[in-house]
Amino acid sequence: MIDSFGRDINYLRLSVTDLCNLKCTYCMPEKGIAKKERKEILRLETIEGIARSAIKLGIRKIRLTGGEPLVRNGIIEVIRNIAQLKNQGLKDLGLTTNGILLKDCADQLKMAGLTRVNISIDSLDPTKYAKITRGGNVSDVFAGIRAAKEAKLWPLKLNVVLIGGFNDNEIEEFVGMTMEEDIEVRFIELMPLGEASVWDQKNFLASTEIVRRVPRLIPLPFKGHGSVARLYKLPNSKGKVGIISPLSSHFCNYCNRIRITPDGKLKPCLHSNVELDIQNYGENLEQFLLDGINAKPFRHCIQSDSYVPILRNMNEIGG
Repeated sequence: MIDSFGRDINYLRLSVTDLCNLKCTYCMPEKGIAKKERKEILRLETIEGIARSAIKLGIRKIRLTGGEPLVRNGIIEVIRNIAQLKNQGLKDLGLTTNGILLKDCADQLKMAGLTRVNISIDSLDPTKYAKITRGGNVSDVFAGIRAAKEAKLWPLKLNVVLIGGFNDNEIEEFVGMTMEEDIEVRFIELMPLGEASVWDQKNFLASTEIVRRVPRLIPLPFKGHGSVARLYKLPNSKGKVGIISPLSSHFCNYCNRIRITPDGKLKPCLHSNVELDIQNYGENLEQFLLDGINAKPFRHCIQSDSYVPILRNMNEIGG
């Protein structure tokens, strides 16, 4: 599906819940969130219907997100049903997770038809990880990473939100993980939305800090359309390093995605408060998606003086 600016929109990020078993400081308020009533959250059948309509319109990649998608009851069955769309044009079915629950369900996810997982991990240090997640145990994430490898959920990517004064002293250690492991460690610039919109400017580091800290990194050919990560690798390494720069070097001109929140709002752009409500479309899910695609702006306006920080936290939007 081609949008108003000639971009091929072929990627849907579909959030299945705003709930999470962690409370990361940049993602969720310290007091947590109130659980929504069932009627306020997309039914599993609606999620599957959105996926079917998206494939008809030319979406080829779907990623299930949250919150933490693995806390949603029925998630395995949803994955199984969406995975059946691979014979109708779906090429890639992924899931973004904090990894805490992966050790118990990685095999089930693979058998259900999941292609790959991205695992969020913002520190390798147990104390720091517990601090930023407000109580998480990083050893559970390591166990989830092992389970994902054993289940062959490939390619395996680790998402690291780069936060100045918190985990920037772990850059070299994260990069070092790619030396002997066939994984992609992806550094993502902290974005000023939700809880993080009022954080001190020193917390926002440009992704160029990665290459400055690890000058041995070798740039790889840029994949072009649809790829948001600039890839690098250490000499003779098995894995890669991805750098995602939505602020310092935006990729809006080849953005290929739309997002749907767990309460049924379609966001044409992550960094905008513009949302389309599924409730206004009845059973016409294709029109819902088409209108969302046609509403995509040319680019976000974070750097402009008129920018208004996003009202929602990331757990409410979908990662």
